[in-house]
Amino acid sequence: MKPLTFSLHSSLILIFLLFFITTSVSLKVPRLSPTGGTFLHGNYWTQGRPSDASPAFDPKHFQTFYYNQTLDHFNFRPDSFNTFQQRYLINSKHWGGSNISAPILAYLGAEEAIDVDIPIIGFLPENAIHFQALQIYIEHRYYGESIPFGSREEAYKNASTLGYFNSAQAIADYAEILIHVKKQLHAENSPVIVVGGSYGGMLASWFRLKYPHVTLGALASSAPILYFDDLVSPETGYYSIASRDFREASETCYQIIKKSWAEIDNIASKPEGLSSLSKKFQTCRPLTNSSELKDYLDSMYSGAAQYDRPPTYPVTVICGGIDGASSTDDILTKIFAGVVAYRGNRSCYVNQPRNKTETDVGWRWQTCSDMVIPISVSNDTMFPPYKFDVDEYIDGCKELYGVPPRPHWVTTYYGGHDIKLTLHRFASNIVFSNGLRDPYSSGGVLDDISDSVVAIHTKNGSHCLDILRSNHTTDPDWLVNQRKIEVRIIKGWIAKYYADLQALK
Repeated sequence: MKPLTFSLHSSLILIFLLFFITTSVSLKVPRLSPTGGTFLHGNYWTQGRPSDASPAFDPKHFQTFYYNQTLDHFNFRPDSFNTFQQRYLINSKHWGGSNISAPILAYLGAEEAIDVDIPIIGFLPENAIHFQALQIYIEHRYYGESIPFGSREEAYKNASTLGYFNSAQAIADYAEILIHVKKQLHAENSPVIVVGGSYGGMLASWFRLKYPHVTLGALASSAPILYFDDLVSPETGYYSIASRDFREASETCYQIIKKSWAEIDNIASKPEGLSSLSKKFQTCRPLTNSSELKDYLDSMYSGAAQYDRPPTYPVTVICGGIDGASSTDDILTKIFAGVVAYRGNRSCYVNQPRNKTETDVGWRWQTCSDMVIPISVSNDTMFPPYKFDVDEYIDGCKELYGVPPRPHWVTTYYGGHDIKLTLHRFASNIVFSNGLRDPYSSGGVLDDISDSVVAIHTKNGSHCLDILRSNHTTDPDWLVNQRKIEVRIIKGWIAKYYADLQALK
């Protein structure tokens, strides 16, 4: 047992706004992370910016534990019984104790070290006092300190060691740890509510489906569980909503961005064109092709839309820079003004040198194994068109790892093309929350499935906004109300559980 310690420096290094796989084929799979927009934005966060941490966060109330986790939950080969140390953290400050079967709020970690999320996931610490709840935060295997095979280098070495790195193994990990903790605390009758955001939100909903005996219910924030196997149209999804966000902010801004891609290619095709673009955008290194610049801008715009949060909306910031440029400026000068407005005044932009993080490498593997999210870009968006081709996608992943992804596995394992019917017939006690400005909401559950599988969405909400830190002096009423509804639903689940528990005694 160790006290919790946080390094903001290491947290900053681990978070990157958006990640694209780099192979011979461009595989556009934006990161799924509740925290992606919190740390890395430019000067719009530096002026009067609220603290990143939840007001209820206090590191001295956390204790760190390690569970001797099974490497492979689904086979009986000798190597399946190997173990690794999986990290989880507990905050018992407000817990009412096992003698009254007080509840447990469990945060399911996703594709980053757990200490990146804990300070800013405000839903648990801000509601634990009302629920008299124990808080537990579990790190996802292969991230942070929860690394099999003794070292990150060995664990990420090739497909043989990465093969144990998938969502099914991850939720089995969570089940083992939660059962272990309840046994250790003599809290077998304490109801568990799991909470997750983005990929973690998918895990939370899937956990409730697969392990209903371990968790009473799930809050799945910004969980695009329908964004698999063409359950939603790839062409009308992510990039269409991102474009709509910009168009709603400013029609002029939208049109300038839409026209800029052809202008970049036009200049790049001329003699010394790449040199001209490098100077205009103050790149950190000379551009070697126009795709470097276009990918950077693509990432910036889509990420700004995904994390378009109050109190200062990044889409508005970018469009403010573009629209605020001189009317006599050319298109790309205006585009660069948007970059500066968003990123802040820096010595250089676009291709800043950096080392790949474990999140980069881990998410790349996940999108080449079971997290196959088909995303296309239609001609009706402000982005360059892109057609998702599953065969090219598979070839790109085979080039990286020597093994193909399984594009149909998520629907096979968690629910097929009639997923809404499946949820209606077999699921209960799940809240799917979404903000409709979040491009990933196109793959979210936006309509109630049943009385206890409910959808809560807000028109102006963004990615995972409801479970992040709250500051009730600046949060809009619609956000405060969304959180209140979620808490009321969870209280209802717990009250019914206690009634059932009493009746069965």
